[in-house]
Amino acid sequence: MKRRLLISLVLCLFFSQSVFAQLQKAKAHWTYTFSKPEAKKGETVDLVFTAIVDKDWYIYSSDFDPDLGPMLTTFNFEKNNTFEVVGKLKPQNPKEKFEEVWGGKVRYFEGKGVFKQTVKILADNPVIKGSSEYQTCSHVTGLCIPGNDDFEFKGLKVVAGAATNDAQPTVGKTESPTDSSSSVAAVPADALADTSLTINAGDADTLAQAEAAATLSQTLSSEDESADKSLWGFALAAFLSGLVALLTPCVFPIIPMTVSYFTNQEKGKLKAFIYGISIVLIYTLIGTVVSRLNGPAFANFLSTHWIPNLLFFAIFFVFGLSFLGLFEIVLPSGFVNKMDQKADQGGYAGVFFMAFTLVLVSFSCTGPIVGSLLVASAGGEVVKPIIGMASFSAAFAIPFTLFALFPQWLKSLPKSGGWLNTVKVVLGFLELALALKFFSIADQVYHWRLLDREIYLAFWIVIFGLLGFYLLGKIRTPHDSPLEKVSVPRLLLSIVTFTFVVYMIPGMWGAPLKALAGYLPPQSTLDFDLNKRTAGVVSNIIPGETRKYADLFHLPHELEGFFDYKDALAYAKKVNKPVFIDFTGHGCVNCREMEARVWVDPAVQQRLRNDYVIVALYVDDKTELPEASWYTSKYDNKIKKTIGAQNADLQIVKYNNNAQPHYCLVDHEGNLLVKPKNYDLDPANFAAFLDSGKAAFGK
Repeated sequence: MKRRLLISLVLCLFFSQSVFAQLQKAKAHWTYTFSKPEAKKGETVDLVFTAIVDKDWYIYSSDFDPDLGPMLTTFNFEKNNTFEVVGKLKPQNPKEKFEEVWGGKVRYFEGKGVFKQTVKILADNPVIKGSSEYQTCSHVTGLCIPGNDDFEFKGLKVVAGAATNDAQPTVGKTESPTDSSSSVAAVPADALADTSLTINAGDADTLAQAEAAATLSQTLSSEDESADKSLWGFALAAFLSGLVALLTPCVFPIIPMTVSYFTNQEKGKLKAFIYGISIVLIYTLIGTVVSRLNGPAFANFLSTHWIPNLLFFAIFFVFGLSFLGLFEIVLPSGFVNKMDQKADQGGYAGVFFMAFTLVLVSFSCTGPIVGSLLVASAGGEVVKPIIGMASFSAAFAIPFTLFALFPQWLKSLPKSGGWLNTVKVVLGFLELALALKFFSIADQVYHWRLLDREIYLAFWIVIFGLLGFYLLGKIRTPHDSPLEKVSVPRLLLSIVTFTFVVYMIPGMWGAPLKALAGYLPPQSTLDFDLNKRTAGVVSNIIPGETRKYADLFHLPHELEGFFDYKDALAYAKKVNKPVFIDFTGHGCVNCREMEARVWVDPAVQQRLRNDYVIVALYVDDKTELPEASWYTSKYDNKIKKTIGAQNADLQIVKYNNNAQPHYCLVDHEGNLLVKPKNYDLDPANFAAFLDSGKAAFGK
């Protein structure tokens, strides 16, 4: 260790001299606070060390191999009889990466690093001070600078009364120094049901509850961030859909006519702005109506029940046939003509009705796109339909407004022609392919086995194969113009399409197709899987063990486990292993992606197979249980009759979460060992998560 530390210091000195040729200070600024403002004698309290790290710099944590090389962050206390250190230092959620120069994984903080140390208060005026050692490094220059600061904690009010947590240092005990998250060891999951925990001085479980609340807060915060990213992604997709809608034959030819209308009017530019805003308002109003009809109570129904999924399948299928030219979806002509007459009245009201007329006239082309967006946003969403329509209409309205403001730009527009119908037909093929996803969800939830993986792939291979031939001009739809030669863009698109088809073909016989993970039915539905390993796979379940619902569900990658919560806990107790709970769903895209891209990793598989008892709990399965197994939920006072309803209720009541995928590592009583994990496509992170649970269980 000393030799490696010496190397680290020499490297730091070398870089600091060569880059700056002057003495540099470590790029971290510290603050020191107590976790609560007051405590009683004999009570424990957390010391919170907070480092604010400069931009493009990071500070090493304290919870990785000290012999690896970098300087770990340490805090050395000046001992006295006013306080007592309990357990070890606890870094709060550091990041992890592999550093080539050290040949191993290190943990670090960027922006802000927080460390906690539990101490017991022994006197009225505790004197808590000491010194810290740490190391900050730059992402940009590679420069590393060691730091050494003095610290002192002040301001704790020691109140009268005897503490109830005397001789209870295990509450604040830090687990293995190689795993920061294991400090949550065996927190009762029921404690997570209350997110508004208050810290009472006489509560013996104060720290355990505080850690549980912090864990829940971090989980919900992570989910909020994921939701924000998802919403931004949906908004971008809606915006791009609006741009695509402009290239349809119902819309593109209208642009020059509309622009000429505004260029010949008084205050034409102002009216052009109002015209664009009116388009946005009309579409956003549609999204608002949909959001009001969608209530949170319908979320599970819309995403898993066969009725809405088959309805969505039918909508996409009909829209696809319309785009291919089988028929036109139009609104009643009388309604359209009435709006057109109002548009002729002139004035600002006339501009609004002119925008309304555009929306109505273009409905045969934009209707399928708008409908698809609203279907994609269904599921109890309130904000999503509004955001989707606002984004779509913004892309739709901006070109009309800009061309009205700058009419000379019209000269650069390509002329209308057969290429517009080509855009429409391509969208038709895509609508047909997307329609199958909704049918597949209903098929999996109700175990119909009508659209297994190989049948689903066969449809996609044929659909995209026909699309490729269409782009080459080998197939013509009713409204296509004759194609004498293939343009270079069409040729390139056909190459991409046929490449996609060739990529999918091996999936018919078991290729994992990671790029499509989550959008295809599970690989376990394949009738013939050449990729399936039959030799060398040793069962990790005792022969003859009863497993409920094993005929309905299957784990990926030849893993074996349970599908009933109580069965899994009982078996785990028998074999003395922790339990890996996989809260999943038939219609969960991210669940399938995790299985295809993370669970497939050899390191992850080895840990799941050997270190844990696996239980997969499907929250959307509609298999009805015998009446004797029904019960009324404490959460919503509703009777839970199906496998999925009972699993979803368990996840909410016991583990205070309703998102999937959601992974919990628990002991034989169902108590959490470490903070649960959600969607994370880094196999190394997932393997570390499994290691932390095993370490906590061992203690």
